[in-house]
Amino acid sequence: MSRTQDIVKLERRRFLRAALTGGALAAIGGFALPTLLKNGPLSGTAMAATPPATGGDVLLICFADDGRKLGQCHVPKLVLNDAQWHERLSDDAYYVMRRAGTERAFSGRHEKTGPGLYRCPACDTALFDAATQFDSGTGWPSFWQPIAKQNVIEIRDTTFGWERIAVSCAGCDSHLGHVFDDGPRPTGLRYCMNSVALRFVPRTS
Repeated sequence: MSRTQDIVKLERRRFLRAALTGGALAAIGGFALPTLLKNGPLSGTAMAATPPATGGDVLLICFADDGRKLGQCHVPKLVLNDAQWHERLSDDAYYVMRRAGTERAFSGRHEKTGPGLYRCPACDTALFDAATQFDSGTGWPSFWQPIAKQNVIEIRDTTFGWERIAVSCAGCDSHLGHVFDDGPRPTGLRYCMNSVALRFVPRTS
């Protein structure tokens, strides 16, 4: 399959997922929940909903499910109303991704997963390659870099007086987790993510 066909397939899948729940277009934004000290998200606390975005496309780096980099692609920013987000996401995923909540440590999946990549469960944006995942001992899936910097949004978060860098999906502005500077080489970073904000796609070839 050609690169163009791969990108068209990905964009068609995103469009169909949005259409099935009445999705619309939107633009870049972001919101997040701070974390408790250095260990991970602040458990049991929810904040206001992710602020609504406005119409437009976003420039992402697209990847096939087998991990092949397809290059830059313009895709519609996914925007849904609150009821539609409830339809699309599980209760736990909605709490984390749209209310900037967090799952309990060691309660999620995706620890020590095999080869593959992680996509946003809301909009299918490629977020992380499993090759960059490591066991941080925190109870949340951790990565030393995103699959493409363009596919995530990082914003300064000073809620509760702690300065953090919150991470959200560039394709739909859903909260994913936070990034810290206590990770392993080569980046020294730890992208501490909520497992309900990730959908694993195993690599079969």
